[in-house]
Amino acid sequence: MSRVPSLSSPFLLGFDQLERVLDRVTKAADGYPPYNIERIAAEAGLPDRLRITLAVAGFTRDQLDVTVEESQLTIRGRQQDDGEGRTFIHRGIAARQFQRVFVLADGMEVMGADLKNGLLSVDLARPEPERIVRRIDIAAHD
Repeated sequence: MSRVPSLSSPFLLGFDQLERVLDRVTKAADGYPPYNIERIAAEAGLPDRLRITLAVAGFTRDQLDVTVEESQLTIRGRQQDDGEGRTFIHRGIAARQFQRVFVLADGMEVMGADLKNGLLSVDLARPEPERIVRRIDIAAHD
């Protein structure tokens, strides 16, 4: 059974790369850590923004890593299991590593990250679309 591309309309030309990105993102979807994405309206000279907030209780600033490479925002958390010398009667909080990847649209800019009360927030600037109209001359053949 062959897969029918979701972006197969004859009016959507050159979107094969976007479809590959969508496939990669949906296959890598893991439920940990939980996160929110919210839109923040423009205020006091700041543009419209997006804020990604991850629940990272138990992680310190040194155990978290936020990087941007090309059009991909990667957030990693690494905790060491320091169970040496400790005897657990019940262990419900595991030292768990994670990697959460977000694909950014062209022009998206990471403004900064903040860790407060177990929540890691990453703010992204939402670019103002630049409208460009270019006239194409039609060649005449006599």
